[in-house]
Amino acid sequence: MSSHVHKFDACEGGSFRISLTYDEPSGTGKTSAHTDTYQGQFVKLVPNAQVIEIIEFETTDPKLRGQMTITTTLVDASGGTDVVVLHEGIPGGVSRVDNETGTEMALANLAKLVEAGSLS
Repeated sequence: MSSHVHKFDACEGGSFRISLTYDEPSGTGKTSAHTDTYQGQFVKLVPNAQVIEIIEFETTDPKLRGQMTITTTLVDASGGTDVVVLHEGIPGGVSRVDNETGTEMALANLAKLVEAGSLS
């Protein structure tokens, strides 16, 4: 997937809007044929500890509508940091397996960046 960040105001109460487009033509998007666009708001930002955000897909499909809360917590671990992500209120039309796979892929990419020293 590739992403386009339309808006990103990283503060409590700040909003964002992001589109993710599948690279493979077989990917089925929630917003259009190959794209998932979602918007949301940062509910809580605790530096080096936790991010709570509420997101909602832009879609005409009623099974994919509804707000989802994502809580990302950083936990000290031996030799590093564990990242724990909790999704609550996942719309009924969103596959739990696909949601989990996408989250695992995103965390794997984050780990590669951190381990390569690409983030400060």
